Amino acid sequence: MLKKLTLALVLMVLPLGAWAQKFAHVNSQEVMAAMPEAKKLDADLKAMYDKNSGEFKKMQEELQKKYEDYMAQKESLPKNIQERREKEIQEGAQRLNQFEQEATQSIQKAQQEGMQPIQKKVMDAINAIGQSEGYTYIFDSAAPLYIGSQSVDITAKLKSRLGIH
Repeated sequence: MLKKLTLALVLMVLPLGAWAQKFAHVNSQEVMAAMPEAKKLDADLKAMYDKNSGEFKKMQEELQKKYEDYMAQKESLPKNIQERREKEIQEGAQRLNQFEQEATQSIQKAQQEGMQPIQKKVMDAINAIGQSEGYTYIFDSAAPLYIGSQSVDITAKLKSRLGIH
């Protein structure tokens, strides 16, 4: 009778263990921002932005000067030269807009390409922590709706695994 009672108790407790799940959360944005690779990417993107900004400003100043020169001489110019200069100014404005769009796209592409290996490294480390520590779920707390007291914050473990201090 004692064996049957023990077996019944074990069978009742066994499903409860299956329901026990470990939850953790991590602030991946905080971790990525602290990574040397991300800091280098930010510096590279800023340099790219500064270079494009300088070129844009130079083009803008040249176009402004052309426009001011044209406005100062407009009345004394023959009609065909007026039209040609207006067309040059319009084309210059179009080139300026095109340059701005291409520069923005170039920076966005560089950011996406630069972030991919950083994100992969973080995800690989999160997966390794999750497997080694037996977590059922690891949530990103960068935008949490609710984090209960039973969820473990593994941000420090992730930083440690990635060699960030």
